[in-house]
Amino acid sequence: MDDYLEVIYFLVSPIGEYRPAEGPAAIAARVADMLGVSRAAVGEMLKRLTTDGLLERGPTRELKLTPAGVERAEHVVRRHRIIERFLTDFLGYDAAEAHEHADTLGDRFNDDMVERIHARLGYPARCPHGWPVVPEDERAENAELITLAELAAGDGCEIVRLAEHDGALLHWFYDAGFTPGAKITVRDVQPAAGHLKVFKRLDEVSGEQIIAEKAARSLYVRRDVASA
Repeated sequence: MDDYLEVIYFLVSPIGEYRPAEGPAAIAARVADMLGVSRAAVGEMLKRLTTDGLLERGPTRELKLTPAGVERAEHVVRRHRIIERFLTDFLGYDAAEAHEHADTLGDRFNDDMVERIHARLGYPARCPHGWPVVPEDERAENAELITLAELAAGDGCEIVRLAEHDGALLHWFYDAGFTPGAKITVRDVQPAAGHLKVFKRLDEVSGEQIIAEKAARSLYVRRDVASA
């Protein structure tokens, strides 16, 4: 149930890898794709979440989390981010690996263990991919961020967060140097070809690179004031 809530949280939140889907069928299809399960299984779980008061239909029958659903989903997401930091900071996993292993380990730690881990880590503010650990901080920051795909040629920005739910794409971000803190200048935008040419600067990883629009939509950035 928690896995489903976490996925739905990202699907319907105002900032995340996916835009809000139109209609329950679209949500069900995306949940199925992200979790690797059948649409029939998703349909049964959505019914259960609705019966338990965690999910409801909107005015046009779209699916959205209830206040209780949001609270539980944010609890799950926060645990995940703390465990990711444990895996990178204590166990030496790279950031992309940490995301995959945190999915597996989420149920192995109880709440007290997670809070002890958080304290031992020194209460980090963000997960390795730039997402705030505290849900209130995440919501407050959302209004400041846009995707790299929304910038025009000549705009500059800093990468703040990486969308996490495409494992292969997440690995590519780290291999290519598109990581939190990287400074980006958009050199050229080619909508017809579906890509951007950018110049990135992060430590020793610098230079021009082509990035697909799909990948650019999964990088959440803070636009430079001079570019706004």
